[in-house]
Amino acid sequence: MQRALSTHLFLNRKLTTEILQQVEEAGVPTLEIFCARQHFDYADRSQVREIAAWFADHPLQLRSLHAPMFSDFDWGHSRSHAEVNLAAIEPRRRQEGLDQVKRALEVAAQTPFRYMVLHLGMPGESYHPRKVDAAWASLEALREFARPLGVDFLLENIPNQLSTPQRLREFIEKTGFGELRVCFDTGHAHLGGGVGPDFEALRDLVVSTHLHDNDGRDDAHLFPFEGTIQWEEAMRLLCAADPVLPLQPELRDDGTHADPLARAVEIFERLEALVPASQS
Repeated sequence: MQRALSTHLFLNRKLTTEILQQVEEAGVPTLEIFCARQHFDYADRSQVREIAAWFADHPLQLRSLHAPMFSDFDWGHSRSHAEVNLAAIEPRRRQEGLDQVKRALEVAAQTPFRYMVLHLGMPGESYHPRKVDAAWASLEALREFARPLGVDFLLENIPNQLSTPQRLREFIEKTGFGELRVCFDTGHAHLGGGVGPDFEALRDLVVSTHLHDNDGRDDAHLFPFEGTIQWEEAMRLLCAADPVLPLQPELRDDGTHADPLARAVEIFERLEALVPASQS
């Protein structure tokens, strides 16, 4: 499995070329940028140009962007309706979310990337057929916008009633969006039906991963081996499904580790050591 890293690890810092250089020097070949505006402001032309110019001169590959979850600069704390919710029933709120995702997609015009990871609804979102219809309309609009940019979408299993593995599969099959695939999140699965059952329900649709740990109750984005996920079993499943899946941690820097990036590299090594010999 190829090493990849989400810049979620640096979410409390502005994404700079210095951070990108550190990731490259750590031996990580592939990156996913998390579109939180306090970190990477996809609407800031100067930041986008600076990041694009750096990628043009370096081998580090930008594989994906994680779509914004909030439109403000502090995760929805400063605005009551800052959520980027593609399943919002209210047309105005849904359109506001679509506008934010389209702005993030425009990054591909300067720095090409293959995938954008999307959430259907927000964490804790309840199920309603009208929300499914709203999500369908959102995806239809985004597909038309993304097609000339060469970007495909990955739906992520998140802890809500719209994004269980069964409902993600149903959404992909019933909407007829045949190119839609899945980014499988281990931490979110651990909060739901379990890593094994949730992965098996999506196995043939998974083309990317978010790897992080928790205690089965809180979505803490812990480093693997700091929670209660059984990583030997998780790695066996991932490798057996597709040995070229990216091994991509999506971690939270809570100040516990003096050098979070160095710790992430250690995690790569520990996870890779669990790959069955027949699949290495």
